[in-house]
Amino acid sequence: MLRQVLHRGLRTSFSRLGHFIASHPVFFASAPVLISILLGASFSRYQIEESVEHLLAPKHSLAKIERNLVNSLFPVNRSKHRLYSDLQTPGRYGRVIITSFQQENMLDQHHTDLILKLHSAVTRMQVQRPGFNYTFAHICILNNDKTCIVDDIVHVLEELKTARATNRTNFAITYPITHLKDGREVYNGHQLGGVTVHSKDQVKSAQAVQLTYYLQTLNSLNDMVAERWESNFCDTVKLFQKSNGKIKMYPYTSSTLREDFQKTSRVSERYLITSLVLMVTMAVLCCSMQDCVRSKPWLGLLGLVTVSLATLTAAGIINLTGGKYNSTFLGVPFVMLGHGLYGTFEMLSSWRKTREDQHVKERTAAVYADSMLSFSLTTAMYLVTFGIGASPFTNIEAARIFCCNSCIAIFFNYLYVLSFYGSSLVFTGYIENNYQHSLFCRKVPKPEVLQEKPAWYRFLLTARFSEDTADGEEANTYESHLLVCFLKRYYCDWITNTYVKPFVVLFYLIYISFALMGYLQVREGSDLSNIVATATRTIEFTTAQQKYFSNYSPVIGFYIYESIEYWNTSVQEDVLEYTKGFVRISWFESYLNYLRKLNASTGLPKKNFTDMLRNSFLKAPQFSHFSEDIIFSKKFNNEVDVVASRMFLVAKTMETNREELYDLLETLRRLSVTSKVKFIVFNPSFVFMDRYSSSLGAPLQNSCISALFLLFFSAFLVADSLINVWITLTVASVEFGVIGFMTLWKVELDCISMLCLIYGINHTIDNCAPLLSTFVLGKDFTRTKWVKNALETHGVAILQSYLCYIVGLIPLAAVPSNLTCTLFRCLFLIAFVTFFHCFAILPVILTFLPPSKKKRKEKKNPENREEIECVEMVDMDSTRVVDQITTV
Repeated sequence: MLRQVLHRGLRTSFSRLGHFIASHPVFFASAPVLISILLGASFSRYQIEESVEHLLAPKHSLAKIERNLVNSLFPVNRSKHRLYSDLQTPGRYGRVIITSFQQENMLDQHHTDLILKLHSAVTRMQVQRPGFNYTFAHICILNNDKTCIVDDIVHVLEELKTARATNRTNFAITYPITHLKDGREVYNGHQLGGVTVHSKDQVKSAQAVQLTYYLQTLNSLNDMVAERWESNFCDTVKLFQKSNGKIKMYPYTSSTLREDFQKTSRVSERYLITSLVLMVTMAVLCCSMQDCVRSKPWLGLLGLVTVSLATLTAAGIINLTGGKYNSTFLGVPFVMLGHGLYGTFEMLSSWRKTREDQHVKERTAAVYADSMLSFSLTTAMYLVTFGIGASPFTNIEAARIFCCNSCIAIFFNYLYVLSFYGSSLVFTGYIENNYQHSLFCRKVPKPEVLQEKPAWYRFLLTARFSEDTADGEEANTYESHLLVCFLKRYYCDWITNTYVKPFVVLFYLIYISFALMGYLQVREGSDLSNIVATATRTIEFTTAQQKYFSNYSPVIGFYIYESIEYWNTSVQEDVLEYTKGFVRISWFESYLNYLRKLNASTGLPKKNFTDMLRNSFLKAPQFSHFSEDIIFSKKFNNEVDVVASRMFLVAKTMETNREELYDLLETLRRLSVTSKVKFIVFNPSFVFMDRYSSSLGAPLQNSCISALFLLFFSAFLVADSLINVWITLTVASVEFGVIGFMTLWKVELDCISMLCLIYGINHTIDNCAPLLSTFVLGKDFTRTKWVKNALETHGVAILQSYLCYIVGLIPLAAVPSNLTCTLFRCLFLIAFVTFFHCFAILPVILTFLPPSKKKRKEKKNPENREEIECVEMVDMDSTRVVDQITTV
């Protein structure tokens, strides 16, 4: 009883709201436009988010805590040349991969000379500033001997060139550890790529060489110069490429990822304009019909205007509150279109069901009472699910601000549909009541006048007048609409046909099978190249990186952050055991080997062990660089102790993928908790991947939980709780299918696809809830009858919104960007799978599953028969004829 009272009360409230808006249409049409202009004007001075880490790295992660600890011991910015990372190297730098088109040996004499020539050109490159010209020597990171740090491969190539000039044949390069002429052991696994080796790891050939130039950024001026240097670096590499056509070079800088990420917005502009033009055309066509009075082309256009005004308002609010723009915002308009267009088309569908003899205010009130309740509930679902995503519980900033922007846009879209679109409906209603042309607003002449006009004139002004309807005929004047006619006369009978149902069930089983196959192959996608535009330096560099340098993982720093007994043989065995299986660049292992070569015991007393480390080992030229890896401390009795140290580990990998590196990180972390030696591991790439899986799934998981909670809670408020059961099952089926087919379409579970899945929950409820509600609440007839009735009532609005939505999505597929490619595939799958459920799965399944319908037979009792008297009344002030029906 409470459900019916609440349902009736809400319908009455919306009816009064519609009557009020119809009484003041000018105000409700102009206020949203004015608000959008005032708030949207601020978006003309929007700011762009510069930090990719701020957007895409989890905000709260153990890796960031570890980075702070590492920075306090060994500043990352000074040691980034040793903590090699692919795309996440901190600070400013320039990097280039050099290879040849014919995959020649880059270590032969010709290519060695070219590489050294390029190195010389880069180091002599100048950045002009007022009063001074900066070169690499002025902004490079310095060694302890005040010389610029350059990659060790440069020294190797210089030694190789000298050996060839002096006809020295005993010079050999080993891989991945090689020796320089000063005796130092250096790691070259990320500097030589596509390596072929002889016996004893001697390099026979290398298909690629990678050079990196690290810059320091001590202050804002230094950072500005370094940014200009990076730009000149790319230009220099490009010019060098032109002058040496046989080699191929892939430059990359610290700014490249950010620039290529934002490039998506620029390359999408003309495609979005095309999408808008196509949607306007389709919306106008969907709302048009041959009857020029009852056709509503302006409402199709104004529906898109309503969504655009809401999106502009949300963008203005985000900008005024200090938010910054990023390329993920490209998905917000499509979220708005999916929700807003259906709401507007549902109102138009409700308008077609009202009686034409009613006043416009009464018709508007009936439209609001019929359509606004379901639209309000689905809007509330959008606000709850995206609101949870916009909360501080979301650990990825890009997802949080996307959900925040979507929430604001959906809220204003709801207000604007109530006000702006509702008042537009009122204006077109007056045009219809006055028998004016729906497009040109000109009075339509009567049929006898039209007979004297040319054929094209009669075609443009074809309209059906009320007096054309025969006495007693209750034909709906809107049935001439193409989509209405298609659903009512053809599709509803076809989909509920007994011979069609088995094929639909078979298709659903095939759908579930393929979805399960894809679901079992879901992969987490944290690769940063998936968010940038294609045909960019990031994509080219990443492709070359994976092709030539995927044999080894990024360099992992192994930091012992407390004083341990390094001189104790058992501790030595523990440390060596922890790092077993890695390629090691370690002062500790080198020092133990040094002691063995001196025929000294590695288990020396503490004082002897420390003194020999400081005064003998670190003084040797070949080991002096290890002094940066050890922190000594003097105690009160002048006793020296090693309080912290670091080593560098590299894992042998089959290919560079995030899952393998993440598993390695988790294994080392578990080891650090249980081991006797307290250590942490760190690489700059860990900041992006640490807790990425849990951070990625949290918004989707929270949104699903909130949606289920809201469906459960609303079960006590809606007219029948079985509606919510069906909605929950439908959402689960759609989401399961989207995830499965998304994986089969080579879309990984990343930030963009996760946001689309949140939208998919709401999109399914948006389109399926009205169908299910109409079916479940129907009484007295068969299931098949109510399935047809549900499709006839809501199917046209669903079909119109899908046609406009799909037409708008198609240009998105042509945008040369990985981000928009992921966006298109996910949104298209959501639209297609939901459409499949609305027009095939649900209409068939509902015909043989609960709730049951009892067909009531009318009792033929002569005492209860009714006599109908029909009196024809003619309104002299208009051309309208009204049938007044009186029960006697």
